[in-house]
Amino acid sequence: MNKQKLQQYLQITLRQLAIWIIWKYQPGIIGVTGSVGKTSTKEAIYAVLKKHRNTRKSSGNFNNEIGLPLTILGDWQEIGGRFFWPKVIAMSLLRLIFRMKYPELLVLEYAADKPGDIKYLLDIARPQIGVVTTIGDIPVHVEFYSGPEAVAREKSKIIEALPSTSFAILNYDDEVVLDMKERTRAHIMTFGFNDGAQVQMINYEIRMDGEKPAGIGFKLNYGGSFVPIRLDGCFGKAQAYAAAAAASVGIAFGLNLVKISEALLEYSTPAGRGKIISGIKHSYILDDTYNASPLSVEAAIHTMEDWKAKRKVAVLGDMLELGKYTIEAHEGIGKFIPGNFDILVTVGSRAKFIGESAIAEGMNSKNIYNFDTAEEAAPEVQKLIRKGDLILVKGSHGVRLDKVVEEIKEV
Repeated sequence: MNKQKLQQYLQITLRQLAIWIIWKYQPGIIGVTGSVGKTSTKEAIYAVLKKHRNTRKSSGNFNNEIGLPLTILGDWQEIGGRFFWPKVIAMSLLRLIFRMKYPELLVLEYAADKPGDIKYLLDIARPQIGVVTTIGDIPVHVEFYSGPEAVAREKSKIIEALPSTSFAILNYDDEVVLDMKERTRAHIMTFGFNDGAQVQMINYEIRMDGEKPAGIGFKLNYGGSFVPIRLDGCFGKAQAYAAAAAASVGIAFGLNLVKISEALLEYSTPAGRGKIISGIKHSYILDDTYNASPLSVEAAIHTMEDWKAKRKVAVLGDMLELGKYTIEAHEGIGKFIPGNFDILVTVGSRAKFIGESAIAEGMNSKNIYNFDTAEEAAPEVQKLIRKGDLILVKGSHGVRLDKVVEEIKEV
């Protein structure tokens, strides 16, 4: 039997086992979808709920036709080992035969790389609470859809599937997401910075520990009550959105704002998603290398605007899976570079359009460096860095800019 056939049989087996496990144990399910911020939001929701209910979250990016059922079947942290799949199947069968301890709540990511993905995942596990983070004008994976509207329709399926007694938690600041309120019977709860959001963030600030960025802070307003939120080691409004979405889930479960604020003190942003780390030559690195879309890159650039540094360096890689929007999206990012960064390093054939756009906007070409791969860029970036630099490193996962971070981080 060839590898493709084995993969198909494995997928079918995991799907059926997961459906049976859900039927037997009846956990509450919180589903998170969107084009940006799914994993951070999932982690923040877990931080809010874990002390109050027996909760399991998906590991890493277990959010597809293999990862989602794997999370349902057990607390598996990573896939690997010769006997991994036989062990998963055997343990799942034991859980079906015998009554074992099982989480009350599952926090699951629902990814949509292509049309039909959300429906496939919903047929396995239909959530009682649906959270939509953000979509953006040019969403990631748009290459596999007819356009951004089709991506939004795919993501909205999770909201359409909610029962009338459940909650749809929507990003108030994203018009595409907010419009999804017309597609659901569920109770609507919104979060955001703008006036009108039910769970509103105000007084957002970057917190400093001397010269080193320490995290972010803001106040959360719900129903006229305010509570301060402090996120250590987290940066950017994307992390604030994750915390506000998690707070909305906590409110849906009856938690008060004080308990939510205390729980979020334990939230830690996942690796490669807006973490600040110490770099060589007494520099600081904003490691946002896990993935990239036009919206998330723009957000990362805006995060850097409020920080003071002797120099600001942007290391930006290709944004993948954008299809016909590729050139337009990269050129759009280039417009934000002059005035915000002193040095630009691009990695990949697509990212060169960022540099060309930055030059067109007035940036000196002598301050722009282009490389084809992360391996080529890493040692050159190391040479470029000076004491006191603040460096943003961001690109799609396939570009592997984590190799640049490994080269320039403090050992």
